[in-house]
This record gives sequence, structure tokens and C-alpha cells, in this order.
Amino acid sequence: MKVLDAALRGSMVEEQLIPRGINDRRVLEAMRKVPRHLFVPGSSLENAYSDCPLPIGERQTISQPFMVALMTQSLGLSGGERVLEIGTGSGYQAAVLAELAKEVYSIDRYADLAKNAETVLGKLAYTNIRIKAGDGTEGWEEFAPFDAIIVTAGTPSIPQPLIDQLAQGGRLVVPVGGPLSQVLTLASKENSSVAQEEICGCVFVPLVGKYGWKQD
Repeated sequence: MKVLDAALRGSMVEEQLIPRGINDRRVLEAMRKVPRHLFVPGSSLENAYSDCPLPIGERQTISQPFMVALMTQSLGLSGGERVLEIGTGSGYQAAVLAELAKEVYSIDRYADLAKNAETVLGKLAYTNIRIKAGDGTEGWEEFAPFDAIIVTAGTPSIPQPLIDQLAQGGRLVVPVGGPLSQVLTLASKENSSVAQEEICGCVFVPLVGKYGWKQD
């Protein structure tokens, strides 16, 4: 099983990521290492490594491997960063980040998803990830500022608390747009000003919270 798992991860990297522009060596190594199938409830190995998002409960999804890699690569992590993730979901993105950064802080509005993710990450012996349930649009001020912030849900605009909690020189990647489609956006903070760059179109579940979409 482990051999098959490793082979599928290798195929995922070679067929889904590299041909589409993922070229950060450290990101590719992390994607080869993290056992994605452990983060997909009830999934077969083949489904877990497919080029598509998959349901994880609470009407939430685990993003397709390419989107995880693209968002991670966009942060430009070098190893010493403190990273905030909004939308823990299954915990897979947090695991990838933990391979690349010093500390990862992750928030999910669903307590059961946060707990399940914490359980899986604990079994995989990640010690540099802290998770809590709460309103991710408010950030995690206790541990701010963050060198990088990643938002794994779509928002009508970048929540102001996240901009405030981003360190000088920090990078924030977030899907911005309507409830049905967004533009993946990279925000960079320099001298208290924020420059934004569009990366590509995308579709994420809505970011619900005080500074996002209102609860349906």
C-alpha cells in the first residue's frame, strides 16, 4: 500500500503539477511526501490523488492538488516563516505548509473539521501546527504578525484583519470574487501599503464570517 501511495504521489507531481508551472523544488518535495489520502474521508487511493477537489463534510472540500501547490508556491516560503491558514478543512494544506515553514496556525469555522484535522496531523507527528475553531476572517491576533497568510475559501474582498496581521514584506494568497467563482489573488505588504496581483481564476467554497460572506 505504501509503495502504491508513493507511486501515486509521484504521478500526481509529474502529471498534474510540473506541467502546469509548479517549479518550486521544496513545494514539489512536500507534495511528494504528504499522504493526501489520509486527509480524504473514505477515499480510495486513486480518488485521493485525482486532479479535482473532493468532499470532506460540512459542504467543504479538499482542494485539487494543483491548487494546493499553486497557492503554496505563491507564498514563496523559505523555511523560517510563521504562516496563518484560514480554512483548515481536512488539514492537508496545513501539512504541506508545515513541511515548508517554521510554524503554521490554522483556523476553521467548523469545530468537527478542526478536530478531525488535528487528529490526523497528530498521527503524522506534526508538531509545528496549531489549530483552532473560530471565525477565520478575524485572523489570529494572538500570534500575529504572520509572514504569510493563505485563505482557502472565496471572499468578496480581503478581510481587513488579515491585512492588519500580515507582517511587513509578507504575502497573502486568497480567492477574491463572487460566491460562485473567484480570482486567486496575491497581496504583498510593503511599507504599510498592499499591492495585489491576479494569479488565475478559481472556484472555492465561500468564506463565511464577520469580514466575509454572511452565514446562509
